[in-house]
Amino acid sequence: MAEEEKKPSPQDSTRRQFLKTGALAAAGFMIVPRYVLGGKGYTAPSDRLRIAAVGVGGKGESDIKSFYDSGKADIAFLCDVDDTRAANSRQRFPKAKYYKDWREMFDKEANNFDAVSVSTPDHNHAVTTMAAMQLGKHVYVQKPLTHDIYEARMLTDAAKRYKVVTQMGNQGASGDGVRQMREWYDSGAIGKVHTIYSWTNRPVWPQGIQWPATKAEVPQGLDWDLWLGTAPYKDYVNKLVPFNWRGWWDYGTGALGDMGCHLIEAPFRVLDLTYATDVQASVGSVYVDEFKRGYFPESCPPSSHVTLTFPKTDKTKGPVTLHWMDGGIQPERPEELGPNEVFGDGGNGTLFVGTKGKMMCSTYGADPRLLPTSRTHKVKPKHQLARVPGGAEGHYAQWVEACLAGYGKMEVSSPFEIAGPLTEALLMANLAIRGVDVRKPNAAGNGFDYPGRGVKLLWDNQNMRVTNFDEVNQFVKRDYRAGWTLGV
Repeated sequence: MAEEEKKPSPQDSTRRQFLKTGALAAAGFMIVPRYVLGGKGYTAPSDRLRIAAVGVGGKGESDIKSFYDSGKADIAFLCDVDDTRAANSRQRFPKAKYYKDWREMFDKEANNFDAVSVSTPDHNHAVTTMAAMQLGKHVYVQKPLTHDIYEARMLTDAAKRYKVVTQMGNQGASGDGVRQMREWYDSGAIGKVHTIYSWTNRPVWPQGIQWPATKAEVPQGLDWDLWLGTAPYKDYVNKLVPFNWRGWWDYGTGALGDMGCHLIEAPFRVLDLTYATDVQASVGSVYVDEFKRGYFPESCPPSSHVTLTFPKTDKTKGPVTLHWMDGGIQPERPEELGPNEVFGDGGNGTLFVGTKGKMMCSTYGADPRLLPTSRTHKVKPKHQLARVPGGAEGHYAQWVEACLAGYGKMEVSSPFEIAGPLTEALLMANLAIRGVDVRKPNAAGNGFDYPGRGVKLLWDNQNMRVTNFDEVNQFVKRDYRAGWTLGV
């Protein structure tokens, strides 16, 4: 698909409108990929999406394989700051030209690809994605969409401005489970939801620790300066890459960033939630010895409980309270759940509490169940929502097909229109978590006060700021390291 052939057209309806229209009422209706209509193995020579992938190790490796396996995409370019992590993808796609700096790749190859996949650490999502959209490229970005609230808002606005197809990598958004729960909810199976609980066993990486005092040797093949990107310069420390960066605020977004988009997506879809109005948090403590509590503000806490309030929607009777719990904390087990029945999937899950009943699901919105579970196969929905072919695994092919169709021609499950507010919600939760660690010298001069503990943060959504505790507004928008900009 040559760049000059892409002619943006007005978007006929938003994703939310699509979910409400008569297309959903047609039982069994499906958006079928064109390669299916053309017969197994059929591919029109000119009907392929050329993808430039930024971040091609780990999750990036599986992402680009899934795009290729859709049958309609070519991996045209590979980019990674870590040669060792990129090795498998380079071997799988030997014809794809390889770069270490995405900026160089964009400068030299902009006319030779149609879309960009971004699977880097959180702190570099926004700059890469914005630059791609400014080139008119469709984008697929791993969750969470961004590191900061400001970045999420800017990407959401830019997607509309540049008229490109967008998708966030929370594949459960394309799964059957969330659609099943919406069908139950719209049929009145649990009444009107007023409370939601989402929980995870993450983090499974170190958190609540002090930044190591001893620097380590940069792993062979890793360009440390490029990996840092927008983040402040620090010397490399042992085992930060490829995974433990998630627990440090300079790079990651903690358990919320890792699992929030997978677990909170279902409430957003079922209830049409958007932006929260207030948030408060409590966190687990780490002790350096049995008497002294540690203070490690650079690191995410080992556990947290966050409460967010969302305003009333057409799907709810009033405001909705959402409880987020991580570090192994779980809500009280529902009395309707049998003693040997698994709560969520054991370590993760989401529970909806309505005026007439409850329902729950596992990670990605999978395995939806009404409570008691004996109701699950007895309640018949009034209508059936369209399913994504392949369910959660079809998330990738869906985006590829939408890119080939062109902006506004085909719905996707997690466009920035939805992924942006969802990401902002979990980043608001992180504001409250970070607020707990804000400290100031006390009046006596012999210790510290923690003014953010026990405070409910009030959110001015239009101006993207907390109105009653200014100390946390510094985390709404970061200052990038010299040489990096969001370009808005």
